[in-house]
Amino acid sequence: MKARVTLRQALDDPSLLGASLAGPSWHPWRSLLLAAMGEELRPDELTIFQKFTGRTAPPPQRIDEFWCAIGRRGGKSRAMSALAVYLAGLCDYKDKLVRGEKGVVLLLAPDMRQAKVSLDYAAGVLESTPIMRQLLGARTADTLTLTNGISLEVRSASFRRIRGVTCVAVLADECAFWMSDDSANPDVEILNAARPALATTQGPLIAISSPYARRGALWETYKRHYGPNGDPAILVAQGATRDLNPDLPQSIIDRAMDRDAAAASAEYLAQFRTDVEAFITREAVEACTSPGVFERPPDRKHSYVGFVDPSGGSSDAMTLAIAHTEGKTQILDVVRERKPPFSPEAVVEEYAALLRTYRCTKVFGDRYGGEWPREQFQKRHVYYEPAENSKSEIYQDLLPLINSGAVDLLENERLIVQLTQLERRTARGGKDSIDHTPGAHDDVANAVAGALVTAFKDRGIPGFDRPLDWSKYGRGLV
Repeated sequence: MKARVTLRQALDDPSLLGASLAGPSWHPWRSLLLAAMGEELRPDELTIFQKFTGRTAPPPQRIDEFWCAIGRRGGKSRAMSALAVYLAGLCDYKDKLVRGEKGVVLLLAPDMRQAKVSLDYAAGVLESTPIMRQLLGARTADTLTLTNGISLEVRSASFRRIRGVTCVAVLADECAFWMSDDSANPDVEILNAARPALATTQGPLIAISSPYARRGALWETYKRHYGPNGDPAILVAQGATRDLNPDLPQSIIDRAMDRDAAAASAEYLAQFRTDVEAFITREAVEACTSPGVFERPPDRKHSYVGFVDPSGGSSDAMTLAIAHTEGKTQILDVVRERKPPFSPEAVVEEYAALLRTYRCTKVFGDRYGGEWPREQFQKRHVYYEPAENSKSEIYQDLLPLINSGAVDLLENERLIVQLTQLERRTARGGKDSIDHTPGAHDDVANAVAGALVTAFKDRGIPGFDRPLDWSKYGRGLV
């Protein structure tokens, strides 16, 4: 990559990028971007750099990866879009691209709606001056093609959508919030797929996000590379919202802190949350999984229990799990998932017929929908009994069963992903709750947990009511 003009020249020139990050409030962002590009910093910029990165000296050359943990409303998307335009329009890649090869500045975001926000910002930068407007070629819903042959493309975060493209830069927006039903670690897998796309051009990877829990790619990179002992080619910055956007009223942050200090500390103070932890490890779940076993047929010598997670058919999936107990082990026999849209009555008909093949005349479930699930199942000669415990309590009862190897699961990747995406959150009063991560689903995990815990309960062990004393039931459950 050869810069036609330096980033400083572009940011200082009103006919180039001067209007994009103009004014004193954007001075911190300009300083960080200049450092990331390996450009010399002035004394006041060096002070800002040291404050946000914990390092004394800026990089002597352009870095390979630039990671920012920045508070919400801190100007992340706008700064990233200005940098994307600079990399796409004001740098030359002829020495890195073979004849006919198209270079791409790839903008990744949790979904296409958010990705297009960055593209709109980039379009605004290109349309802001007559000189920059000359670079703008064609535009589609997800691509800006420049007259120099480089394009800016937006894609939702998916490792499958990155392959087969040559990137001159990859900019990852809100990577701490990339969620997928296909992977428990989508951010790691997506970024691992992005790096080879940069291999031939040696372009930068830029990841800017508000922080969340102490896990995932942003946290691991922050933990390893923030401060003076990090890799010199990997620059990590951390900054609160008002440090980078002093125009945001402090009163907004104060009210957020009063409502939920832990959440607001992550949202606005850029602190990784300590009240959110992973609930079950993938290793523990896989240790309880029987490879190659996808379903177990009914056997008349066993008594089965069913648990259903109902849905109205428009947004969430409707799921069913059937399980039984053998000795000290709770065995999962069936998992069914019907994704929306669907007819709820048709799915109840299907699930009721399946339950009857396992001689289940009763099915347990949560209290979703009031009397509707009870009425629909009862029409089909299956009694629906609402679970006594909440979903969070059921998950808490499932944890020792999994950690002790007292369950035998089916091979089901969605089940593994949903179980390992569960989070334990600690409320102000100190009470724990278990639920899926924001934007994710736990319909399959909910039904499976309910079936396994209910199977354990129905073993006839007295005193199942909380709290459980697991030591009573043998060493296999401790």
